[in-house]
Amino acid sequence: MAVAVADEFRTPAVSAVRIEWRAALDQLRTEINSRPAVASTFTFSGQRRLPAYDPRTMPALLQLNAVTSSIFTGIGRSRVPVLLPFDTAAFLEARLGGAPASVSLARFQADFRPADLFDAGPAGYDAVFSLEPGAGDGMPQRTFARPVEVQITGSSLIYDISDPLGGKGEPVKALMAEFPDLRRFIREGYVRYAFTRFGVPYVVSIQCLDSTPRPRRLACREAYPVAERFLKALRVAGGLPSRPRMDMPSGVAERPLQRSPDFSYRPAGDIIANTGFRKQGGRADFTAYSQIRFPLEKAPAFAHSQSFMKRRAREKSEEPAGGNSGYPWQDNFCEARSFGVGQCAGGFGHQGQDIRAGECAGVGEGSDKCDPRQQGVVAVRDSIVIRSPKQQAVTLQVNSRTEHIRFRYMHMNPVSLDADGVLNGRLVAEGEKFGVVSNYLDRPNGTSRHLHFDVQVFTHDGWLWVNPYVTLISAYERLIRGRGRETGPQAPSASAVAHALPDDVLPHIDAKEGSEN
Repeated sequence: MAVAVADEFRTPAVSAVRIEWRAALDQLRTEINSRPAVASTFTFSGQRRLPAYDPRTMPALLQLNAVTSSIFTGIGRSRVPVLLPFDTAAFLEARLGGAPASVSLARFQADFRPADLFDAGPAGYDAVFSLEPGAGDGMPQRTFARPVEVQITGSSLIYDISDPLGGKGEPVKALMAEFPDLRRFIREGYVRYAFTRFGVPYVVSIQCLDSTPRPRRLACREAYPVAERFLKALRVAGGLPSRPRMDMPSGVAERPLQRSPDFSYRPAGDIIANTGFRKQGGRADFTAYSQIRFPLEKAPAFAHSQSFMKRRAREKSEEPAGGNSGYPWQDNFCEARSFGVGQCAGGFGHQGQDIRAGECAGVGEGSDKCDPRQQGVVAVRDSIVIRSPKQQAVTLQVNSRTEHIRFRYMHMNPVSLDADGVLNGRLVAEGEKFGVVSNYLDRPNGTSRHLHFDVQVFTHDGWLWVNPYVTLISAYERLIRGRGRETGPQAPSASAVAHALPDDVLPHIDAKEGSEN
């Protein structure tokens, strides 16, 4: 692979969609009018001579948000129409008929449980619902014995990434009348249903394996009827218009002018030779996807492979310069794994970047060295936590006028995360410590002590992994207040060229580890 060399980082190109709020209002009117008893409680004619984006032109949306915000907190903050499997008209009719407040929400949500997560903001909204085993009239029996989680995202912002796998899929005959442009496809560990309504891209997805059904692993064929039940139940549940936005073209990312005396890094895409899927190379992506705070509390920190470094040491091969705890850094986004990554050659990769914390130093003269098990992990941005109990990953999501992006942290102990309340809906501030670097992979001591960090952006195919390497370099430069020096690509040793990938570097890791939220 000829690795691109650049001393310039770019910001991402992001497109802003044009939202057809009148079409959303028309659909809401149809849904409300299906229940004559509640139709009179909504006003569909608003003040004239106001800009189309002024909420006062659509009072029915204000009334709708007033009803649904008691269930989906902050729903009015979404600047795209919120589609959820929630029948507002039936809910209001039951309430007007004297139904007790304790009535199950599942009755109005096609038997889906109350939302595990709902987050709305200027870029759109995200929600997670679950369907219990055996729930749902007419649903086929399944082997998978746990609740099935269904995610939906509607976004006004689309990241324009180079995506060779994008736009593919097949129609679903049972849904064609309601969703003429709907595509179903399996990608990066999820079955996804992508469609456009009101000018807005929406994606419904379920994590699954394209394999035989098992009690502990959901097969995608078992996910299909759950997703289709979810899609058929979608109704307009809220949202408010705002001023139209402009597309954001890619530009030059800001970096410190002063050079760091020691920080250096190899180019993006320059992974250890022959460690990619079927010995293919990395992804030379020079995009800093967000101006983040570095995810480790303190410098120094070292970005290197945590799989191939150890194997090379065992085989007495030549290690790349810097070793496992030194400079220069090296990309390992496209290192061989069994995880789907559309940005990597062959469609498989590591999904993110491994980062090892530096050696602990004493906190003062005469003090003992700090505990290496207490090296802090911090929030990279003001964000909301996406994480269910017992899950091995913490995902932080930013939803703003200019960004709809996710950052995932791996290998912290889930027992500690549960105890500390790092769970769905928690808000964290940039720089806030919420965990420590650990070595959890399905069990304590399951991997080396490091942090796996990755980035997902929203596209027409839903949330996709992109190379976080340059984003991390940029963040580290701000942390140390110095610009790094790019070094040349590594020349592979003779033993590396002859070396075939070991079988244990391509583990079939539990889906919760590889593609979680």
